[in-house]
Amino acid sequence: MKKNFFLKNISFTIFSVLALLIILAAVFAPLITHGIDPLNGSLKDSIIAPNAEHIFGTDKMGRDIFARVIYGARTSLVSAFAVVFIVFIVGMILGVVAGYFGGIVDAIIMRIADMMIAFPGLVLALAVAGIMGASIKNAVLAISIVTWPKYARLARSLVMKVRNMDYVNAAIVTGSKTLHMLVKYMVPNVLPTLIITAATDIGSMMLEIAALSFLGFGAVAPTPEWGLMLSEGRAYMQSAPWLMVYPGLAIFITVVVFNMLGDGLRDILDPREND
Repeated sequence: MKKNFFLKNISFTIFSVLALLIILAAVFAPLITHGIDPLNGSLKDSIIAPNAEHIFGTDKMGRDIFARVIYGARTSLVSAFAVVFIVFIVGMILGVVAGYFGGIVDAIIMRIADMMIAFPGLVLALAVAGIMGASIKNAVLAISIVTWPKYARLARSLVMKVRNMDYVNAAIVTGSKTLHMLVKYMVPNVLPTLIITAATDIGSMMLEIAALSFLGFGAVAPTPEWGLMLSEGRAYMQSAPWLMVYPGLAIFITVVVFNMLGDGLRDILDPREND
């Protein structure tokens, strides 16, 4: 009998559970924080060290840091998932089209991708976000604009490997339509690799969003977002270190969990790992 899937893939199982717990914490934030509003505070409670009432302390506006960290998971996770989803879909479509049709279509798409890759990703994202203005939506769009070429080039290379296979040529000769060819033969060949790439990119996308917010190009106050919380706590690094410690730990733990989850998923889906 086959081994139990979860026991066979213990690393994937552990980090799947941890990732699920993080997502559930974001979904059920009101229950976990006992209804504390992360946006409202009292100046008389400003900069209180961690205690029984405020286990993570409070910030300069008297807002509860624990509540802001938990609610910040919503902003950070939704933003990271949105970026990965956008670049996955856009990159896959453009890469498959470029690899399948070739010629002028391939040249146009790949030259645009080359131009995007020529600039450091975060620097270009900062420029795009600066032009569009500071907001979490613009940060997501800016990072998506500079990240899709990675997926497009990967999808293109995978399509080109199967484009001239005998079974593909046979399908063309028998009159299969272009859309049918793309959906039935091209997309299934690129999906596993792109899924692995997307899973491993969740953590890095979260870091980039936090970086934009930290630099003032992402989330704006009073939105509870981890990168913005780090930025707000800089001035109190020595007198109130908890303002940076807890959102920093939240970023660290979440990024590590999703990176390890991506590695576990790669071990499962990558056929080279199952030899």
